[in-house]
Amino acid sequence: MRIFLAADPHGSQQTWEKMCRAPKVFKADVAMMCGDLTGKAIMPIIQEKEDRWYAQPHGSKKTFKKQKDLDRFVKFTEDEGYYPRILTPDELEELRNTPGAISELFQTLMVERIQGWMDMANERIPEEVMVVVNPGNDDDYVIDEIIKKDPRVIYPLEKVVDVCGYPMISLEWVNSTPWDTHRECPDEELLEKLEAEFARLETDDYSNVLCNFHDPPYNSGLDVAPQLTEDHRVVKAGAHEIMVPVGSKSVRAVIEKYQPLLGMHGHIHESVGFRSIGRTLCVNPGSEYREGILKGFLITIEDGKVQAGRVEL
Repeated sequence: MRIFLAADPHGSQQTWEKMCRAPKVFKADVAMMCGDLTGKAIMPIIQEKEDRWYAQPHGSKKTFKKQKDLDRFVKFTEDEGYYPRILTPDELEELRNTPGAISELFQTLMVERIQGWMDMANERIPEEVMVVVNPGNDDDYVIDEIIKKDPRVIYPLEKVVDVCGYPMISLEWVNSTPWDTHRECPDEELLEKLEAEFARLETDDYSNVLCNFHDPPYNSGLDVAPQLTEDHRVVKAGAHEIMVPVGSKSVRAVIEKYQPLLGMHGHIHESVGFRSIGRTLCVNPGSEYREGILKGFLITIEDGKVQAGRVEL
């Protein structure tokens, strides 16, 4: 059984397009995209005239006088993970002055893209491939129902999923972050959620269990990120960023306690790699979604043994 695992596309259209090609390229039986599916912001494009538009990506103004240039910018923006929206100056002003309108539009655009992704998965991924998709801590709850109601794509949260004979439990929550995301909590509370997932398993033998936990285990080498100050600036020693472990002690604790076959993680984009914690192999494919690079792990499980290798598209 071969799994293609990726995580953290953060709305990148190009990354998802590659995800839909990956199972065929790598001859995978299972394709998994787990955690942080949605983008981080709307990209307003203001239409000043019939043939003149402008946008301000990253604070620098760009003007477009030809439709092909606008189309190219829209595609680039989608590939970076943003949600482009063409607005007249009056529409932009109304959006800014109407309480809740920006949040409502943001949710609408997230839902539209996730629905498009589900449709693309159904059209492009071979029918014999099992497809698993779940949100992560950054994701608004509005997208969950879109995945749940898809006739083919498996939404794995709050259940045990049979993955070619191997039981899999999942959790999208992470320990507390500086960003106050949708699905985060103190590590002590996270431990309760993790134990509840293990309680779903009707067995005392966890040697064949697959754990799809978005948060990587603490101090595993899969959870190293820049240290931040209270105002979210990166701490440096000279020209070098100070890197520290930021994963979950609770995730590490349950892996050490139950010793499942495999831990599949994400969340920390910089920490690509694999580590063994006792008999458990843990992997984090990392993410370079803004560059349109799909990072993944190709995981092969045979006779209760697991091997993993990094791949990119």
